[in-house]
Amino acid sequence: MDQLRVIIAGGGTGGHIFPAVAVGHALQRLRPGTKLLFVGAQDKMEMEKVPQEGFDIVGLDIAGFNRSSLLKNLSLPYKLIKSRFQARNILKQFNPNAVMGVGGYASFPMLNAAQGMNIPTLIQEQNSYAGKSNKILAKKAKSVCVAYPGMEQFFPKEHITNTGNPVRKKISDMASTGNEGKAFFNLQPNIKTILVIGGSLGAKTINESMNAGLDELMKQNVQLIWQTGKPYFEEARKRAGQYSDRVKVLDFISDMDKAYAAAEVVISRAGALAIAELCIAGKPVIFVPYPFAAEDHQTSNAMSLVSRNAAKMVKDSDAKNELIKQLISLLADDKAQAAMSNNIKSMAISDADERIANKVIEIANARL
Repeated sequence: MDQLRVIIAGGGTGGHIFPAVAVGHALQRLRPGTKLLFVGAQDKMEMEKVPQEGFDIVGLDIAGFNRSSLLKNLSLPYKLIKSRFQARNILKQFNPNAVMGVGGYASFPMLNAAQGMNIPTLIQEQNSYAGKSNKILAKKAKSVCVAYPGMEQFFPKEHITNTGNPVRKKISDMASTGNEGKAFFNLQPNIKTILVIGGSLGAKTINESMNAGLDELMKQNVQLIWQTGKPYFEEARKRAGQYSDRVKVLDFISDMDKAYAAAEVVISRAGALAIAELCIAGKPVIFVPYPFAAEDHQTSNAMSLVSRNAAKMVKDSDAKNELIKQLISLLADDKAQAAMSNNIKSMAISDADERIANKVIEIANARL
């Protein structure tokens, strides 16, 4: 059997990187000896995180449109052209059987160049509302792997496969009990615990809402695992100082499986990876979608669960007034928690990594 050669392109946030890495590991399990190359954007977090997983990565000199500083966009046309040449050179040197894109700056130039060279491509669309780049790429892609129903409004129906979104193996294989999770974070057993997560970079509105409502929340005899991101960590640590036995403040949580296990209720942004993980964890969640995500896709992601009574949602603009109120109300309603938990669990797909890897193998085999 010929050796499979695959490029996986994209990154920028944990929401793109972790699924890419999960599929990479799945490919190596399903087809031992598969040669993988990751392609990311220079200076983005994938350049650090992917090698930690044991994979090779090269970086493109590419950036997105900067809405806050228009001057920084002057070099954008040059970078787009340069990244296209870089992508073509990488494809010529590595000679892949297939190229997969997971979103992020590096995804478009790599898949666009691969399609121009008749190399089979696969798109992994994580959100319920597709971005512009993937809509363009889908016209020539061999396969589009999606996680939500109704995606034929964006992509050719015959190319769509509903695979779900891949999550880290530790989460898909979650084994910790609630009390084991609580013990890991030095919290008390049998006391309701709230997990607050704002993505790998933190979430300003969620952090500020928790800060403002912390005293009110602590009157409810609850515990809190509060992941802040680096920028807000010191402020949150000082704010929580008087409650240090019941509030654990962390800038980043590596052992998310234990954090999910410890929690009775979760507050989270509505990124695709977070939702995929929460479906497997099966925990009641209040989403606070990031309002500036492309095409407001986080609100669309959250609403797809809210409409099935699998989650609650508070708008970012309402969070400072509403989030703590909604949280206290949910904590007091065990029936609502149980219904939400059952409904979100029913949406879980734990083998998305292997479903996507099998699709990559299928389109690559046509070229071997």
